[in-house]
Amino acid sequence: MVRSIKNPKKAKRKNKKGDESSSSSSIPSMPTKVWQPGVDKLGEEEELDCDPTAYNSLHAFHIGWPCLSFDVVRDSLGLLRTDFPHTVYFVAGTQAEKPDWNSIGIFKVSNVSGKQRELVPSKTTAGDSDMDTDNSDSDEDSEDEEEGGSATPVLQLRKVAHRGCINRIRAMTQNPHICASWSDAGYVQIWDFSTHLNALAESETEVPRGASSVFNQAPLFNFKGHKDEGYAIDWSPRVAGRLVTGDCKNCIHLWEPTSGATWNVDATPFTGHTASVEDLQWSSTEDHVFASCSVDGHIAIWDARLGKSPAIYFKAHNADVNVISWNRLASVMLASGSDDGTFSIRDLRLLSPKSQEEDKSLVAHFQYHKHPITSIEWSPHEASTLSVSSSDNQLTIWDLSLEKDEEEEAEFKAKTKEQVNAPADLPPQLLFVHQGQKDLKELHWHAQIPGMIVSTASDGFNILMPSNIQSTLPSEGV
Repeated sequence: MVRSIKNPKKAKRKNKKGDESSSSSSIPSMPTKVWQPGVDKLGEEEELDCDPTAYNSLHAFHIGWPCLSFDVVRDSLGLLRTDFPHTVYFVAGTQAEKPDWNSIGIFKVSNVSGKQRELVPSKTTAGDSDMDTDNSDSDEDSEDEEEGGSATPVLQLRKVAHRGCINRIRAMTQNPHICASWSDAGYVQIWDFSTHLNALAESETEVPRGASSVFNQAPLFNFKGHKDEGYAIDWSPRVAGRLVTGDCKNCIHLWEPTSGATWNVDATPFTGHTASVEDLQWSSTEDHVFASCSVDGHIAIWDARLGKSPAIYFKAHNADVNVISWNRLASVMLASGSDDGTFSIRDLRLLSPKSQEEDKSLVAHFQYHKHPITSIEWSPHEASTLSVSSSDNQLTIWDLSLEKDEEEEAEFKAKTKEQVNAPADLPPQLLFVHQGQKDLKELHWHAQIPGMIVSTASDGFNILMPSNIQSTLPSEGV
């Protein structure tokens, strides 16, 4: 299990520019080589440089102390937004050096700039010189965006005091202003952040990070019935206010909303795991069904109507199962990530209730990452696409529908006039590798902005939209 950020320090924004002297015309032309993270080594004087043309949008920011967990807050700005600039809302919990220094950040990032680019450049009639000119203009525009000016995102932040580090935080789908947080002090709290979200929606002024006021606000509800701290928490996408929370003592509690801003938490926990419960996920099609994963290497499927024991319990990995994600578009698919760096995809229709039987549900198993998986999430817009983060400082995006097509690959190289020596062992399902963040902890797709991913690490947040992630959107008038 990989969780806490060790020795957290104040995040500092770094603005680095690549060394242009590396692209000297005196260097003979050679075929491009794909650099493989974790495989290829950098020389003493070498440094990787980000290629902005690989992104439709890429921005970095921080809110002070590092955040182990955050969540995207649904807003009323539109269900499917494709036009820049974008505005996004988040909640995040800090990992401060002292318990009293922690807070929950409610923040808005507006003027998130970027541009749409075609995967294969359009044909021109004026020859290669025009193509080069177009690319040059695109690079200059990207550089202008990174340098700031009117294209610089605006961060607005409000903080609510919180004693102790926040292990995990989640916003309710149906009522996004209601959030649940897991504290390392061993309790789960429910918060109403409507006042803060309304204030951010009405304000357009950026507040300096150090000048942000810290509000003292009492939680709506505080549950101290867990026997230890925990990390697992999930709101039901089907029943507003229904919640499950899991702790490091193997116990899972079910929360049911009552009249008013209160909850009835079942004192009798769901038990079945033999080690810490690491993550929880509700089914998107069944009101009473949820899944859990554990340090014991198992995944359990529970039906709250059938008692406190798992309906299905099976070995999923040979190491701790850190995270799981239930596909909202293809509800039979469950993804899981392990401490050994592997992640798996299972078809739940093929699961057997008897744990001793052969597991026939495994439809894909990837060993690309060499360090623990810290987060995994299916795309809310593409049923075959998911993103994974790892302690190897990589965020990867995968499309399980892809297969290697040598003829198509050759045609693409011909169109782009490139010679790329791609590694033979690179999985064809791997769409994108994002780097540059240290100690990656959690990622989320934005449910209302197709192709947008937000990630948190020890050195702050990234908002990224890779240029090769194409989402299928409803056509106009449908």
